[in-house]
Amino acid sequence: MKPSTTRAFLLVDGYNIIGAWPTLKEMRDRDSLEASRQHLIEALINYSAFQGLEVQVVFDAHLQRTPAYREPHTEHLSVYYTHFEQTADTYIERTCATFREKLEGFQRRLIVATSDRAQKQTAIGYGAEWMSALQLVNNLEQAHHQRRRQHRPQKKHQGRFLFHSLDAQAQERLTQLRIGL
Repeated sequence: MKPSTTRAFLLVDGYNIIGAWPTLKEMRDRDSLEASRQHLIEALINYSAFQGLEVQVVFDAHLQRTPAYREPHTEHLSVYYTHFEQTADTYIERTCATFREKLEGFQRRLIVATSDRAQKQTAIGYGAEWMSALQLVNNLEQAHHQRRRQHRPQKKHQGRFLFHSLDAQAQERLTQLRIGL
């Protein structure tokens, strides 16, 4: 991701958030882990655009013998899958340390979203902000509702009579019929 002096950078412990979000937890148990990951990524894409954040979601390799890789989803959101024996925790720690070194002097915020207590302490120790998984879930849901409210078309109050829902020409014709013209 390109350094920026204005955008906050949100680093998300993916499986930790899935485990804390009842909807995703249920989806993981009912459907699949992949379905819950995709739902989280979609929610974060919308959230990052709405809030103006750069986001990186981190997932453990989850028993897959694959090398680490980064998957960009949008200009401001990417997903990082750790290599086989690396945890999301170690990746987040390393990112916090690197972020601090690279961006000294910049007024850029790093926010780590996790409910892992040790991760919280480590992130704060590196000067990052911490957000609990439940706080992130609440923020995601709140942003979703705000966005829906903003995009909901405004309906004109038409009264309770059918007459008010007709176009002007039909209203005129009905008025003429009513008065006997």
